[in-house]
Amino acid sequence: MNQNQQARAKFPVEPPKPKPKIPEMVKEIIRISDIILEILDARFISETRNKELEEMILARGKKLMYVINKDDIVDRRAKIEEAESLKLYPYFFVSCKKRTGIKRLRNRIKAEARKVKVGERKVQVGIIGYPNTGKSSVINILSRRGAARTSSQAGYTRGVQRIRFTSEIRILDTPGIIPTEEYSHIQEGAIKKHSMIGARTANTIRDPEMVVADLMKRYSKQIEKFYGLSVDGDSEALIEQLGRKKGFLKKGGVVDEPRTAKTIIRDWQEGKIRV
Repeated sequence: MNQNQQARAKFPVEPPKPKPKIPEMVKEIIRISDIILEILDARFISETRNKELEEMILARGKKLMYVINKDDIVDRRAKIEEAESLKLYPYFFVSCKKRTGIKRLRNRIKAEARKVKVGERKVQVGIIGYPNTGKSSVINILSRRGAARTSSQAGYTRGVQRIRFTSEIRILDTPGIIPTEEYSHIQEGAIKKHSMIGARTANTIRDPEMVVADLMKRYSKQIEKFYGLSVDGDSEALIEQLGRKKGFLKKGGVVDEPRTAKTIIRDWQEGKIRV
């Protein structure tokens, strides 16, 4: 037995775990859709892209369109530069809250639908994206009615819904999808990312203070301005002062840090803090 064999015998190496699969429902949506809209959060364009699904869509020869939602809470000029640098073509900035960018998106969907040869059936438009990127809100405003239920609670939309866009076009809505490589991960980076973009509901986060610390590293000025506090980017001081300001106190007058941190995360996820 050589040295390598002896080492493996002494310290056996576990075989790599199989990569989790993309949900079959999502694969089916991609298969049956003629056009696919990927809904992105304007605050986190790169982070909310699902590159694995994008590759699958393009490999099948489907038309992919990027819908960058919540542009009312960001600096659009900077975000346009980001979209251009990422070559996200075609991309559409929209705000469901302000109802901007919708007409252009609606017209482009109709134009692309006219290029699709489907015979007697309806043209089908699939919707994909992270939980809480605003998929249901986009669908509602596109269809001009409250067809899909909406909530800031991650994962609120269940199953698949077929929604009328025009007499010849149907929209297919799917639950928010987190990329395959992140399905089973619970590492710090993934938790912070999912929490920041809203894929994890604030109440389910085990270490909310960690997420707030990461938010403060990036957006301390905006967060301090929103709460009317000056803490020089110190997340602990922010939680302490905000907790006292809101009366989130435990016995002995100690600030309830998890409750305060979750409030900050919730305000962030709901788009109250403008960046």
